[in-house]
Amino acid sequence: MTFKSHMQEALAQAHAAGARGEVPVGAVLVSPEGRVLAVEGNRTRELNDPTAHAEMLVIRAGSAALGSERLGGCVLYVTLEPCAMCAGAIAAARLARVCYGADDPKSGGVAHGARVFSHPQCHHVPEVVDGISADEAQETLREFFKGRRGN
Repeated sequence: MTFKSHMQEALAQAHAAGARGEVPVGAVLVSPEGRVLAVEGNRTRELNDPTAHAEMLVIRAGSAALGSERLGGCVLYVTLEPCAMCAGAIAAARLARVCYGADDPKSGGVAHGARVFSHPQCHHVPEVVDGISADEAQETLREFFKGRRGN
């Protein structure tokens, strides 16, 4: 089986989120067969929902598409290291793999901060692949926040 990254699709969603005034994070959920189930960017401000992170939105859409709360075999591509909330949802959904771009030392929940997957209470630990298109993902975030600060 050939590996196909969907990070460019996630980055496109991040750019769209940033254009809407959202923190520019994008995600793509892919079925075990390689079919894209959902693509989304952050929508916390638009939906007035603090849980409307890109990861949460694609997990919800993927669960609806497959008719199951378990997404075994599915792969999540996300431009930024998932926070603790999203990492918890990833574990609960039983995703097979999480591929992310930029590290998030401030709010990450995978390699930084809470490190959700390393806790004994975590019932499922997906494979984690980090650093995919990390420079582009980081630059997207940097430019967004630079514009917000007026620098």
